[in-house]
Order: sequence, then structure tokens, then C-alpha cells
Amino acid sequence: MTIPDIQRKKQEGRKITLLTAYDYPSGRLIDEAGVDIILIGDSLAMTVLGYESTVPITMDEMVHHAKAVKRGVKYGLIVGDMPFMTYNIGEKETVRNAGKFIKEGGCGAVKIEGGIEMAAIVKTLVKAGIPVLGHIGLTPQTATQLGGFKVQGKDAKSAQRLIDSALALEKAGCFAVILECVPDKLAKLITEKLEIPTIGIGAGVYCDGQALVTNDMIGLFDRFTPKFVKKYADLWPLLLNAFKRYKDEVEGGKFPTEEHSFTMNDSEFIKIKIKRRAK
Repeated sequence: MTIPDIQRKKQEGRKITLLTAYDYPSGRLIDEAGVDIILIGDSLAMTVLGYESTVPITMDEMVHHAKAVKRGVKYGLIVGDMPFMTYNIGEKETVRNAGKFIKEGGCGAVKIEGGIEMAAIVKTLVKAGIPVLGHIGLTPQTATQLGGFKVQGKDAKSAQRLIDSALALEKAGCFAVILECVPDKLAKLITEKLEIPTIGIGAGVYCDGQALVTNDMIGLFDRFTPKFVKKYADLWPLLLNAFKRYKDEVEGGKFPTEEHSFTMNDSEFIKIKIKRRAK
């Protein structure tokens, strides 16, 4: 799956799919399902590493997980999510950090949060040969500036700001843009205005594609579930039950059984006993 493949889907009216992956198993499973874009999202800060927000995660941690995902992916376009304060700290450092995702992490592109204010950075990265996926609307890294995790673009002024941001990112060279927590009618308007694809997460049915955080949609994140998430599985209670059964069976002498043990024939065991006596 290449960037032209992604963009062709919009032209042909075929929906784009995006899921997050954080390790080899999730990368391989999502890839085998045929998902188009596999994002090493900074959401792994909360869903995998246990941080309270996405802000603390480092570039080295992100690249470490990108490498693991890459080992399991053959089909999907892998995108690395630039962590907080790794892409707005000067052109050279931004390009260097993004380059780590490409050279070390095996990614085909990077994702950057922000609108008009990030257009110059996007242009710099694209000029350096690094494809960029934009991200506007609710941007979790700067959610405190937005008043928390809330729907964005609900009034005329903020809606126009999002439209202008989407157009600015397209002009700067983004190959697609994520719309997060944006009213569906506004997302439809933006989608119609852009030549590049829009990928919605909590942005309604009119986007060119859809995205979800994998650990949300399979029930492996227990702190909260956003309104826009559909749970396709609920693995937390299933796994908890499996771990409890294991503990009970070990403590109760039910595991392991002969089925799970390696046996030795009696003649070999007698030889060992004889050798021990000889000593």
C-alpha cells in the first residue's frame, strides 16, 4: 500500500481504513486483515506504556515500537506519529526526528498534529522527502489548549479555522489529513473541498476513510471509551478470566498435567539413579 494507492481510493470512492499498532503481533494481525494504514500512534503512551497522557512519550520509545510493528507488516502503509515537542523545535531537529521514523523505524510516512501553524513544518518535511499525514480537530497533544477532549469546530469561527487549516496542510504537501472529533457536516464540507483524502476519527460517515485506536476497539484499554468508538471485541474480561484460571489451576494442582509435561522412560531414569549411586 503506497501513498498514491491511498489517494486513488478517494478518487475511486473507496473507503480508507486506519488502525493503530504498537508491536509485532498487533502489526501482523492488522496487516493480515488488509487495513490500509497502520499508525504507530502516540496513543501507545497511554494504552501500552501506562502514561496519563500522550505527552511524556519519547522519540526513542516510538521508534522502538515502530521497529516491532514493521517486522509484522507486509501490506499496509506504516505511519509514525511524531511525539510532543519533536517537530516544532526547529527545522533541523524536526527533520532529524522524522528521519528516525523512516530510517530506523521502517515507516513510510509520519503524522503531525496541528493546522495552519504547522504548514511550514509540513512543507519542510515534504521537501526533505518525508511524506506527512496531517491531523486537525481534536489534537490530543495540545488538548489542554482546546479546553480538553471536546468536539472541535462547533461554531462558525472555529469551523472556518479547521477548513483553512485543512487547505493549508494540503497546500503544504500532506498526502491526507485526519479529522478528529469534528461535526459530521463540517467533515463533509472539508472532505469535498480537499483533493487529498480525509480520515475521520469521531468525524462521521462522510470522510474518505475511518480510523480507530486498536486497543479501544478491542477492549484492551480500561480507563475510558470515547463516544465514537465501536467495540468489535471486549478482550479485557476474557484475558482477566484466563489469567485467573491459570492462577487457580496452578495453586490447585490442576496445571500442569501429564499432557503438558515431558516424560522420560523408566530405563533411562534407572540409569541416572545408578550413576548417582556410583558417585
